[in-house]
Amino acid sequence: MTNKIRKFDTKVQYLNYKVIREVARKAWNRSLMEGMIDIPKIIVPGNEPTMRCCVYKERAILAERVKIAVGGDSSNPNIIEVIDIACDECPKGGYDVSENCRGCLAHRCEDVCKRGAIYFDSQQKAHIDKSKCVDCGMCAKVCPYSAIINRRRPCENACKVKAISMNPETYAAKIDNDKCIECGACVYQCPFGAVMDKSFVVNVVDMLKKSNNNENYHVYAVVAPAVASQFKFAKRGQVVAGIKALGFYKVEEAALGADMVAFEESKELTEKGFLMSSCCPAFVSYIDKTFPQLKEFVSHNLSPAAVMGKYIKEKDKGAKVVFIGPCTAKKSEARKPEVRQYIDSVITFEELQALFDSRDIEITELEEESFSGASYFGRIFARSGGLTEAVAQGIAEHKISFEYKPLTCNGIEECRTALLKKNKNVLAANFIEGMACVDGCIGGAGCLTHGEKNRTAVDAYGKEAEEDIGSISDSVARHDCPSTAKSE
Repeated sequence: MTNKIRKFDTKVQYLNYKVIREVARKAWNRSLMEGMIDIPKIIVPGNEPTMRCCVYKERAILAERVKIAVGGDSSNPNIIEVIDIACDECPKGGYDVSENCRGCLAHRCEDVCKRGAIYFDSQQKAHIDKSKCVDCGMCAKVCPYSAIINRRRPCENACKVKAISMNPETYAAKIDNDKCIECGACVYQCPFGAVMDKSFVVNVVDMLKKSNNNENYHVYAVVAPAVASQFKFAKRGQVVAGIKALGFYKVEEAALGADMVAFEESKELTEKGFLMSSCCPAFVSYIDKTFPQLKEFVSHNLSPAAVMGKYIKEKDKGAKVVFIGPCTAKKSEARKPEVRQYIDSVITFEELQALFDSRDIEITELEEESFSGASYFGRIFARSGGLTEAVAQGIAEHKISFEYKPLTCNGIEECRTALLKKNKNVLAANFIEGMACVDGCIGGAGCLTHGEKNRTAVDAYGKEAEEDIGSISDSVARHDCPSTAKSE
């Protein structure tokens, strides 16, 4: 493996990175998008395939990756897209009879199947008629040899909101936009890279090019606190320096926006008596699509990223804001009417690495530049439980007498359980911290790497702030921060 591969968890991530890197190079060097057709040949220069059965199919799939890397299908509002021609290696899926079937006489599988989908060959071995099977799994439960197995696809296993199914005509994965919360779990888990999130690096490059020698046009980078767990091959200050080397006017902490949100959200909770966090866009989307009757309980505050965008644009009327973080759902959030006025584009940490290399910026060779401004509590928003701690601190700093009973939901499955209980009025908690990704933002699909040590890195990053800023209110007052409320 080369040094660049070690920057990523998987070779699929590395492949996506290479496509986005080449797209960015074209965008830097051309005013128009000519030359994009050459990218597949740049990545696979010879006549031998590197990953697929033949070089022509490999290049055809790369061409589809390029389309998504320059914004994807404009008629599809979903940030997540499926590359049909890349999604052809998984089995059809569903329940199947393995070689463990002993051809027993009991035939419990047949008895329990209400659809008549089980039949037997001359050796009494069971088979499943896929045209009748509804994947209820009853046959698997009663088989004494555990011979019936569920061959679910990795993307289906990853999607906890059941938004992914199999297209019955092409057998490619199909996304139900009415259920999808754009968390990107399927993107990260697909072993063939057949599911991708749309990239807006071209828009970011265009903004940076426009800012050259334009004193009234400033492009700000707002970086998520999850950066503490990323770019482990370099120092954090070198990452900041690299972002500025790309042409960004200033680099700001999204953690400062988290301080603002925690300060306001803690007060809102004490006033309303019950509240659900608005920080995770995938969690908010899940409520909108699955539990719309509970929308009234979602905090009225914008997310930390949007709050920082608002803060920047109120101070600099010529500002453009790019959020950089681990979240694919943030790309969708930035399109919402109440947010798009504050965030102009979103890229992931994967895409940031591609931007660095598109300009041949080796961040390990740069002099460090520092972040400043956020408190410990703003920085720990990056991991599950961080918001819960920050709200507790906010209540204490407001000096309000309130019995705080929080529930930290780590992953969308825990969120679902909590929302079901709230819907039935049997939830004991009065505050729900909802994080769609397991471990919180540090488990986001757009991370370079995912691992257990990421939480430790975020906590260490937070403790660095304690020396300068001892409280949330100090952080907010220090910056004379505006209201975090959503615009009507």
